[in-house]
Amino acid sequence: MSNTSSIGERLKYQRKSKGYSQEELSQRTNVTVRTIQRIEGEEVSPHLNTVKLLAAALEIEVSDLLPLQDPKEETLKKKWLLLMHATPLLGIFLPLFNVLVPLFLWIHKREDNPIYNEHGIKVVNFQITTLLLAVFSFISLLTIEKWGFFIFISVVPICVCIMIFNIIYVLQKEKCFYPFSIPFLRLKKNKALGLLLLVGLSVMTSCSQPRPETIERLDGSRITKDSITHKIDQLMADAKIYGMAISIFNDNQPVYQKVFGYKDYPNKKVLTDSTNMYGASFSKAVFGVLVMKLVEDGVIDLDTPLESYLPQKIYEYEPQTRWHDDFSDLKKDSLYPKITARMCLDHTTGFKNYRWFEDDQKLKVNWEPGTKFGYSGEGLIYLQVVLEKLTGKGLEELAQAHIFRPLGMKNSAYEWKGRFDKDVALGHNEKGESLEKDKDNEPRGAGTLETTAEDYTKFLTAVLNQRLISKGSYDEIFSPHIRIRSKKQFDEGDSTLTDKYDNINLGYGLGWGYFETPYGKAVFKEGHGSGFVHHSVLFPESGKGIMIMTNFERGNSIFKELLEVTLQDVYTPWEWENYIPYNK
Repeated sequence: MSNTSSIGERLKYQRKSKGYSQEELSQRTNVTVRTIQRIEGEEVSPHLNTVKLLAAALEIEVSDLLPLQDPKEETLKKKWLLLMHATPLLGIFLPLFNVLVPLFLWIHKREDNPIYNEHGIKVVNFQITTLLLAVFSFISLLTIEKWGFFIFISVVPICVCIMIFNIIYVLQKEKCFYPFSIPFLRLKKNKALGLLLLVGLSVMTSCSQPRPETIERLDGSRITKDSITHKIDQLMADAKIYGMAISIFNDNQPVYQKVFGYKDYPNKKVLTDSTNMYGASFSKAVFGVLVMKLVEDGVIDLDTPLESYLPQKIYEYEPQTRWHDDFSDLKKDSLYPKITARMCLDHTTGFKNYRWFEDDQKLKVNWEPGTKFGYSGEGLIYLQVVLEKLTGKGLEELAQAHIFRPLGMKNSAYEWKGRFDKDVALGHNEKGESLEKDKDNEPRGAGTLETTAEDYTKFLTAVLNQRLISKGSYDEIFSPHIRIRSKKQFDEGDSTLTDKYDNINLGYGLGWGYFETPYGKAVFKEGHGSGFVHHSVLFPESGKGIMIMTNFERGNSIFKELLEVTLQDVYTPWEWENYIPYNK
């Protein structure tokens, strides 16, 4: 392999010499197949961290992948070497800095180039030896007459002269010479003395050096927040997704909250955590908690047929909205009177998702209620209308009173508010074009939620901490009321049976999906519509979870990898959800 070959050629050569395919190399790292393809195709110049991951997986040195430095990089190399050799002079004024600074530089640069490793080891060894000599000279001053004084005053000048000599030497020859150094660190990495030194210095500096902030994943492993941010940046760039908000939960609290990209990509308007975002079917999760609050208040029972609460048939009421409370199509339907609140929330009413998915676009019950899962916004709307008639209050009034105001969700509503115009995100189609914002929706518990990343994080935090309603009510919500055996949630596959998800007991609770993992139950809710695609999953028994909100139609193409990287969640049924990765 030529010294002048590119990093793409070197990666391809090393990968093939190890007998790995691009997919196999990807599985050994956190680097996607698409990124490896782009590096080998010389479409991108990879970040150094990516090169380190690939080198580790291939069991080679980083220098085996990096091509020969150009003149500018040679100049940069001299500057780093100068820093290593010159910064110990700080020790004259700041105790221990003559060791701590070069040690820090060596740790962070040793894998970038073998010369950094070699020079860093020599500098650190010399500076530790200098410290020991300084201690010895002080003891000599106190214990040895006459000569002790000369030993004491000579150590520092001699060491400073050696440092100055090496600063000049490294600039001219890129070489160094430090006599009298004790070899605490050696070029061979398996020396016990060097390891003990690093441990000792780490203990000494633990109070002054901030530790990287980490997040605990389901399996107990930890990942730094910086690594998560870097991964999200990479995934968004590769998948061409330019707007996202994400919150990650540990111990029932959000420990990572960050917003990326734009609320209006064509005009490059930045997205913030207080930007209004259309919640889509996140609406259903909020509605599920609201219903259970009304169940606790004795307004309704989960298993009493809804029609029995009303003084007249549901189809006899005069519609008050443009379409969603018009149940005139049910006049001749013999099955709908069996529908209960539980069936509405666990999607077993027999209604299609919406009436316009029927061939004749008329509302009807397609199977015996309570016997089969079929995702249905119409079911939740039916329950909402009954509740509104029972309480004499609209959905928006109920949600503000029982959910939004108690949680301080000041920028959330089931209808558009004029104040949202100040900061609103637009949805974007597959081409990245912004879509017109729909502002005239009437409140519907199945899908008209307007919220923000900050507000919805508050809601999920309340759910994890079992606020608003009792533990018993949350147990009802987070239990499998119906088993799901369909191949897909929607479209082709929603009527095809499979045993693929039997190992996680995929099912549906009350307004939330349900599955099981080795770390306890999991509950999820997604949202999709008008160019917005969202996903949330909580693990109530471990206090962990994640919320992902995107305003790009292809946002779900990175959900699978995000779940795996951030939480080691390899259990979410991504194929059932149709979260097909962008590089598949």
